[in-house]
Amino acid sequence: MLRPKPPIMPQPTGRLTPPAVVVQPTTITPATSVPPPAPIAPAPSRPVVQLTPGTALALVGGGTAVVLIVGAVLVSLLLAVAVTGVSVAVVAVVLRLLVNDLHKGR
Repeated sequence: MLRPKPPIMPQPTGRLTPPAVVVQPTTITPATSVPPPAPIAPAPSRPVVQLTPGTALALVGGGTAVVLIVGAVLVSLLLAVAVTGVSVAVVAVVLRLLVNDLHKGR
């Protein structure tokens, strides 16, 4: 039903000789002198950024806002972890008391 087929080589596997290359002699002609191109002034690699007092104030205000927002998010995450830990501890204590009451009652 399913029979594998051996791969068929598209080229013969024997030793092949490369074709002969014929080298033609060429004549050398003297080049005419070409004047060198005029020097070109280099373009500035990047534009110069100038900070005005208003721009500096905006950057400081933006950086402060980012720091405050990131700090608030981190503090809220820490608070969430602490509240979760306390609630798990309270549940564990309640379950332990209930299990102990069940064992004493029997």
